[in-house]
Amino acid sequence: MIRNRWPEVGDGEQPYQVGRDRGLLFSTLEDPRSHINRKHPLPSILVIAVLAVLAGAAGPTAIARWAELKEELLTRILDLPNGVPGKDVFRRVLMALRPAAFEAAFNAWIARLRDEAIAETGVDRPIIALDGKSARRSHHAANELGALHVVTAWAGEYGLVLGQQVCEEKSNEITAIPELLGKIDVRGGIVTIDAMGAQKAIAEEIIRGGADYVLALKGNHEALHRAVIEFIDEQLDGDPEGAEELTTTDRGHGREEERTYLQLPVPEDLPGRSQWKGLKSIGVVTSRRVVAGRESIEVRYYLSSLPVDIEVFYLSSLPVDIEVFARAVRGHWSVENTCHWTLDVTFREDDSRIRERVLGSNVSWLYWFTLSILKQHPDRRISLIMRRRACGWSDEFLMEVITGLTC
Repeated sequence: MIRNRWPEVGDGEQPYQVGRDRGLLFSTLEDPRSHINRKHPLPSILVIAVLAVLAGAAGPTAIARWAELKEELLTRILDLPNGVPGKDVFRRVLMALRPAAFEAAFNAWIARLRDEAIAETGVDRPIIALDGKSARRSHHAANELGALHVVTAWAGEYGLVLGQQVCEEKSNEITAIPELLGKIDVRGGIVTIDAMGAQKAIAEEIIRGGADYVLALKGNHEALHRAVIEFIDEQLDGDPEGAEELTTTDRGHGREEERTYLQLPVPEDLPGRSQWKGLKSIGVVTSRRVVAGRESIEVRYYLSSLPVDIEVFYLSSLPVDIEVFARAVRGHWSVENTCHWTLDVTFREDDSRIRERVLGSNVSWLYWFTLSILKQHPDRRISLIMRRRACGWSDEFLMEVITGLTC
């Protein structure tokens, strides 16, 4: 997604310089360990953890085993005066380090990459999809502990995780989403959320953050949902002048899908309109799918702060920017297709049996972090799963990927 612009690892570099550069991202983290008998620098421990996860590790035991096998490489590029750490060191650090500390370091790195992403992609209004995901096997029935559930902010056009917020179960996404929005920079973006997140307080938080929103609307707001449907049906019967419509068609893998997007200004008498901060338009998407000769139709409704000038809408034929609305609706599904699916297939996150919450949260951060690093590799011909495999097979490729930490 974003080209590497950093030097390759070479034999002529100063001892530990490469490792110190890699560790700059973690240099501001407060070490949670006791000063007594502290043998391994915290930045080196965390860089090893990132490298190991890139190479296929999934937890303290696997990280330590990988480090043992790669001791020659690690002692050459990192500050490790007492050799590589053991399993207990990685486990203690990942259980003691506050997830919020990881977030601060991660957000500083993301801020640098986001500026570069705008220049590389030409996208200055990214679609920021918010959605939750559970690590299904992380539950502990005996302790009445549910699966670890994390809400993620995903900028698919940049290939970057902008942040995440842990909550105990899916029903708590409503409270987790405002907390996440308060921690990340959404300025200039378009935030998309499914129907559970279509809440007045969340809409207000998005507007306060300097972004627009496109929120899916379903029966959890029954009166509003019904009013939007009735208004759109009425307008369609009259074929209102100025309404912008866009139709797209996708074909492949034995499937044909036609989507029709329609965006309208929000009516003055819409129930509860004044309670939705920044609400300017409503939209509808009709999807017609044909798979193996069988047709299905789905209709979805949306609330949005994307503007439509009501006076222009009724008195002239100037178009609304329907393509922005369509890009937001389509872009939301990238969090499922290219983020959550990747974590399940490439990182096997659903198979994780880590039940301790701080440890699980920090390992989850390592997954999201390394996913964003892998996404930045410039060779788009290499699949994501092959990039991760190559990190395990080739030290040279691993070093090529990890240079993204020093942007």
